[in-house]
Amino acid sequence: MARAVLDAALAKRRAAQQAPRRRTVNAEGEGRRLRGYSGPGPDPRDPQLFGSVLERIMKQRGWQKPAAEATVFGAWEKVVGSDIAKHSNPIKLEGGVLTVEAESTAWATQLRMLAATLLRSIAAEVGHNVVTRLNIHGPAAPSWNRGPRKVQGRGPRDTYG
Repeated sequence: MARAVLDAALAKRRAAQQAPRRRTVNAEGEGRRLRGYSGPGPDPRDPQLFGSVLERIMKQRGWQKPAAEATVFGAWEKVVGSDIAKHSNPIKLEGGVLTVEAESTAWATQLRMLAATLLRSIAAEVGHNVVTRLNIHGPAAPSWNRGPRKVQGRGPRDTYG
């Protein structure tokens, strides 16, 4: 019985090797390749625009959201406008919360008042639900907790009077 199964498998293999192979391509251009020339109509073998190929790859791999998040940082001036971009920088984006550092405390206050407008312009440029909230703060103040002359503990109490 085992011999009969082996003979049948060998016969099937020989028949498959002798038969000509036909290859097909699905609508996305994946799978087996077609032979010959493409006809006068649209064909998946025709050259494709780089942008459409890149868009299809991003959609297949689920990279739309990371690409939109990167657009917030890469095209900050285009997203919020040149005047605001001169005085602010995006710092980080986690969980839909964009942290923005302003040039001064006055600009931080101004950006807080413009938060709703900024969120609308960001959503229009990169898509909805990429940035859901803004966390705006002023410039970072110097830290006095570290340095070459740092004293452990509370230090002398007569420093300021």
